[in-house]
Amino acid sequence: MISKFAVSALVAMGLAIGQPGMAAAGAFPDKPVTIVVPWPAGGGTDILARALGQRLGAAWGQPVVIENRAGAAGFIGAQAVANAAPDGYRIMMTSMAVATNRIFLNKTEFDPIEDFAPITLLAGAPHVLVVRPDLPAKDVKQLLELAKPGKSTLKYSSAGPGSPWHLAAELFKAQTGADILHVPYKGGAPAVTDVLGKQVDLTFANIMLVRPYINDGKLRALGVTTRQRAGALPDVPTLAEQGLDGYDFTSWYAFFAPKGTDPAILDKLSADIRAAVNAPEVKRTYVESGLEIIGSTPAELTQYLRQEMERWTRVAKQAHLTAD
Repeated sequence: MISKFAVSALVAMGLAIGQPGMAAAGAFPDKPVTIVVPWPAGGGTDILARALGQRLGAAWGQPVVIENRAGAAGFIGAQAVANAAPDGYRIMMTSMAVATNRIFLNKTEFDPIEDFAPITLLAGAPHVLVVRPDLPAKDVKQLLELAKPGKSTLKYSSAGPGSPWHLAAELFKAQTGADILHVPYKGGAPAVTDVLGKQVDLTFANIMLVRPYINDGKLRALGVTTRQRAGALPDVPTLAEQGLDGYDFTSWYAFFAPKGTDPAILDKLSADIRAAVNAPEVKRTYVESGLEIIGSTPAELTQYLRQEMERWTRVAKQAHLTAD
């Protein structure tokens, strides 16, 4: 008579033989993992990736390397991951630009669903409209007076063409008719630096990058982009509260692997990243940065990507948004 233990062992052996990916995922990772960030060091995605990477490295017992591959609105870093071996050792953490670039910039070199393997939708992030403190605008109404067509000389910075910063600003322009000139940068950190230095007048920034400057009076916050006030800036009204009915913008962060990565490895990466982002020290960093932790499965991220691409395609057409 075969014991229950023996039956269990045989079943487990059969599963391992029948599904080699399970065995591979069980051993993963057995060498360093690289997280590619397609934006410069010091930006929002970079800060979040480094906080998460430390926790993942400790959990895996393997080094986690953050590699910044900035340029071409995130395309250079994305292409590096798309062309990598589909083994889970080179993955990408990026913003919603991976989806909106295809629509907003007509960049068809890659498709986020067809050319990558989604891992997890990590977090959502409100943005905040900030201006240099000497600009004579204490609220959105006063800013719009300065931004009237024909008299405006205002310039806004973004983290790059097609970035969430750019998209939030273009939605603002489409809804208000504001005449503000786009000045794109290669990442969020330099975009904020030039508002601080008064080379440009305003930006629609990640809260995490500008909250210290808001608190120190070096930047003035006029409004947050989400329908509800942000927990990280509870005293700053929403743009909708100030007359922009229906204005609601949230960017997001997600992880992707090269297409063809073993589903078992994707599931392990997804589970481990979700566990890491919910670790107390990492969660604190994210929440204090104004983010809402989501943590999806690969299948849920795939569905969300389809919805987002449909949504922004519709919005871009309705609002006549361009990359200018």
